[in-house]
Amino acid sequence: MKNTCNASVESKGYCFYKSTNGIKRHLAVDTLGFPFFTHCTKANVSDDVELIEMLTLHIDYFKSKPVNIPKITILLDHGYHIDYLIEELEQMYPQIMTKIRFELSTKPSKQEKAAQGKSGFVPAVARWVIERSNAWMERCKSLVKNFERTLSHATTKINLCFVRLMLKRLAASS
Repeated sequence: MKNTCNASVESKGYCFYKSTNGIKRHLAVDTLGFPFFTHCTKANVSDDVELIEMLTLHIDYFKSKPVNIPKITILLDHGYHIDYLIEELEQMYPQIMTKIRFELSTKPSKQEKAAQGKSGFVPAVARWVIERSNAWMERCKSLVKNFERTLSHATTKINLCFVRLMLKRLAASS
């Protein structure tokens, strides 16, 4: 997410892949697209490192989760390195892999697209959930760019956006 002139130097980073000076927003969402965890970082930090940091900040959630219920599946895109993630997370909390599992999202090949008679962008099977959550976030005018001076304020703004969204849905259903 691009920064505005208000953002502080401590929260700025340059993302080489997107050629953007700003921040990255990390979301862990449920199957409906509502967030479990949110986290903001400088744009120049690796996604693997920031996923580990986000899960570390919320490690108490995983420690309190009973082992006898199904594992939480964390669906990742192809930019993540699962072996590295498992190694780092097990150093932090050795039993974590008994409670979670990583899975790479499917990515349709050119041949599969051609067989279906499609070309260009084709949504991945489960990836649309996180993309929809990102679209919901961008409806909040204050989240179109990063206006915040600190990363914690940027994370709080994301949380407030989703609280507002959930309250609107609850009000509409009653």
